[in-house]
Amino acid sequence: MATRVDYYETLSVSRTASGDEIKKAYRKLAMRYHPDRNPGDEDAEKKFKEISAAYDVLKDEQKRAAYDRFGHDAFEGGMGGGAGGGFGGGFGGFDAGGLGDIFEQMFNMGGRRGRQQRSAEDIQVQVTISLTEAFSGVRKTVDVQTRKACSSCNGSGSADPKASKSTCQTCHGQGAVRVQQGFFVVERPCPTCHGAGQTVSDPCHSCHGSGTEASQESVSVSIPAGIEDGTRLRLSGKGEAGGNGVQPGDLYVLVSVDSHNLFERDGANIYCRVPLRMTQAALGDEIEVPIIDGGRTTVRIPAGTQTGETFRLRGKGFSVLHSSARGDMYIRITVETPNHLTKRQRELLEEFENEIDDPSKASPEHEGFFARVKKFLDR
Repeated sequence: MATRVDYYETLSVSRTASGDEIKKAYRKLAMRYHPDRNPGDEDAEKKFKEISAAYDVLKDEQKRAAYDRFGHDAFEGGMGGGAGGGFGGGFGGFDAGGLGDIFEQMFNMGGRRGRQQRSAEDIQVQVTISLTEAFSGVRKTVDVQTRKACSSCNGSGSADPKASKSTCQTCHGQGAVRVQQGFFVVERPCPTCHGAGQTVSDPCHSCHGSGTEASQESVSVSIPAGIEDGTRLRLSGKGEAGGNGVQPGDLYVLVSVDSHNLFERDGANIYCRVPLRMTQAALGDEIEVPIIDGGRTTVRIPAGTQTGETFRLRGKGFSVLHSSARGDMYIRITVETPNHLTKRQRELLEEFENEIDDPSKASPEHEGFFARVKKFLDR
């Protein structure tokens, strides 16, 4: 597989660059490599696509955050699990949509011939799930404020379904109009035909020819096991209805995963902080710890266990997206010093301290540290 170029390198900006710096760098490069300014230059066309893809990710705060954390895998199906997944037929992976050439909409350089297939607006909603739901997968219902096909004209935009349609005289069938804004030429959906490229002679009285009406829909979303916090799922065609010959948009579901009071996730691995009493750590013990799947397992703590030691439980971690595999679970030990001692407990600890014959064996790290401190100060 070819090496993917870092998006920040593509735009020649630092990883801490501001949004304005990224936009400025993109415009400069896009002007230089735009195909209409480099006719027949395949290298320039390739470079233009690369910088357009990089800008589409880095200009969006959510996409940029996902890219900073996961790199290019954040926008490929299965988070590195191969080329499978894709986006057709509902959702199957992470959002890689929208990597269009923004300058095709901003510059009037040579123009595009023929009407392009246009889509209605995409919609994004957010859904919050628990860590255990992210582990097992879950189906959620989200309420979406959208537009659907007009119930009066069934989306045709015409009061008479049999009436003929004519080419829109505003956009001349292109479905879009271009507006000069300073140096740029911005392309927008035609306000007359709403992007359809055609108009009707007798517009529907309910939707005024747009073919759509406001609606609130409840959409069921299947969230796969192993999903990461911040992932966007795409439901094709579940966005706003196009109406009057325009394809419906897509629905993007931004998944937020809540933190847990016992577990901390790192990719496919799970970490659990377990506090031990001083006597348990010193004498050794067997303890029961919870597992993310709702079960429990026994961990043997050897005598002399110290704070910071970690025990690995293979295959007890988090689900791997689009796989039956699981990561590992790590038990992080913290030795808790007793407080609120009774008089007798204090006497026992003092007896214990007095019984230590060789501190370098009983507490080697303690003794080693203060030996180094003494050597440093004696210098």
